[in-house]
Formats: sequence, C-alpha cells, structure tokens
Amino acid sequence: MLDILEKLVSFNTIKDKENQLINDYLEAYLKTLGFQTKRIGKCLIAQNDNQPNIGFIGHTDTVNYVSWDGNPFELKKQEDKLFGLGVCDMKGGIAAILSALQKIDLSKNKLALYFTNDEEINFKGIRKISKLPLPKIIIIGEPTDNILVYGTKGLLELKIIFKGKSAHASTPEQGINAIYMAIRFIEQLTDYYENIKKDTCNTFEIPYTSMNIGLIKGGEAINSVPQQCQLTIDFRVINAEHLSKITNDIKEMLNSYDANLVIKNSLEPKIAHQNWSFLGINTKTANYITEGSFIDSETIILGPGPITAHQKNEYITIESLVKTEELYIKIIKKYNEEG
Repeated sequence: MLDILEKLVSFNTIKDKENQLINDYLEAYLKTLGFQTKRIGKCLIAQNDNQPNIGFIGHTDTVNYVSWDGNPFELKKQEDKLFGLGVCDMKGGIAAILSALQKIDLSKNKLALYFTNDEEINFKGIRKISKLPLPKIIIIGEPTDNILVYGTKGLLELKIIFKGKSAHASTPEQGINAIYMAIRFIEQLTDYYENIKKDTCNTFEIPYTSMNIGLIKGGEAINSVPQQCQLTIDFRVINAEHLSKITNDIKEMLNSYDANLVIKNSLEPKIAHQNWSFLGINTKTANYITEGSFIDSETIILGPGPITAHQKNEYITIESLVKTEELYIKIIKKYNEEG
C-alpha cells in the first residue's frame, strides 16, 4: 500500500496537470487484476463485472501548495506519519482501495471504481460520472480520520448581478451606483438569514442552513460610478425545501432592483440510510459537500486521517491508512460475499 501511495504522490496532479499519467498508472494496475477500463474525458472507470454491487469514487487532482518542507511530490515517512501533497486529500483513500483489491477474492466481489478529475475546482469529473448508471452503494474516499460520514448538507450557490448606470464621479447623481444597490440588498439579506436560521435539523453539527457572501465584485475605476456589481452567495442547506424557498424568496426580494439572478449550484442534502454499525466505528454528518452530493446512490464518506487537507506538509498516519484498507474490505465483503 505504501508503494502505491508513493507512486500516486509522485504525479503532479495540481489542476490535473499529470492527469493522463496517473490514469495510465491506475489503468495498468487495475488491468493486472482483471478489471475492464474505459475513459470518459479525464475520468477513468474500471469494473470487474457489468453489474457491480459497490463502487468507489476518488478524485486524483490536488490543490496547489504555497510552501512545503522538501519535495511535495515525494512520499516522506517520519515515524508513523506519511507526508506528501494529496496524501490526505485524497490519494491515501485511493491507495487503500487499490491495495484492498489484492486482499479479496475478486471472483466473489463485483466492483466498480471511478477516478475523477477537477474535484478541487468545478467538479467537472463527477458531473460526467453522475450521468452513468452507478452501483447502489458508493464509497467516497475523502479523509475522515476513519469516522464514517453518512450525511452532508445541500448546497445552493447564487450569483446576483446588479445593474446600475455609469457616470463620472464628479457628477454621481447622473448615474446609478450598482455597489450601493448591492449594499442595500445585503442588509435585507442579513435580516432574512436570521429568519432562515430558525429552521433547524439536529442531524447536522451546525443545525441550520448557513449563509456566506463569499465574493463581491463591482466597479472599474475610483472616478466612475459603477454600472455593475456582482455578489456570490453560498448556502449550506439542511433540507431540500430550502433550495426552492431561498431561491424564490431572493427572487421576490430582487423585484425592487434591476438585477439578474444566476443559480450556479443547487444540490440536495445527502443522507445514507443503510445500517453501518457492522463496521464498529463512529459516525457523523458533515456541513460540506463532496462528489457524493452529485449522485443518487447510497453514499458514505470514509478515508484516512488526520484531516490535514489543504495544509502545508499534509500528512496521514500509517495506522489510519491500514485501518482504512480494513474498513474498505469489510464493506466490500458485506455487500458482495455476505449479501
């Protein structure tokens, strides 16, 4: 397993730079185990049966790094820790499933593996995979420190474009300031958010729908009245009803503005309903989304730890990696050999 992880880390897959090289390695490895493979765009799909009972999804891209002690593309072992770019998010999970395949009877276990691209930016890979028929049970190998994440919040991303009228800053009354429009709307939205938070769901650690205005872009020069201002708003919703409610409420609020609303993403919360107690590990939900949010299958998130994703000198422990492999084997056998 460490040899596999060392090879995976050696590929520079920041923004999918060496996507083809890592897929070549994965494909060659899986073909030696009898898997049939195909590629859809930059995604690699491997199956050992036309009707797999369980699937694994792993993205091969990583985030960039600002600084690093040593070579980020070289797996470094220090006592029980394994350092390397992407070792946590999520090449460790991929190494665990690849290693697990060598320790099960593949004639008794029907599997599909999906290796995706662009997870760290726009989820282009999983959007392609989501259009395919998928197994009933899917494991997402993101880092969880071996805690099973059985539910994630939904996501509503909205972009609002306010339209004003340009004028010189010396005669501002001749224009319409789009930034001022956005500010007035933000004040309304802040009050609205307090009402949305009154709806709660104790399934999630943050038991209400959260809101974040993450981007504001407006104006072109200090001496011009801005004719446009854009807001991008992120809601992490506790139920599917909030997706339509918030969208409709904001549309109504915007009736008093000259503005356009763009829905960038609208994803329902995901809750797995299978009984996972046979694994004997802790379970929880998460406030973030993963690639599992884009598919209809029963989905869990389970991978090694500690969770050091997107951090300098990202690492996982060997103990956690070995535990991840053991858990993957248990799940595969549960939904294949044991029925």
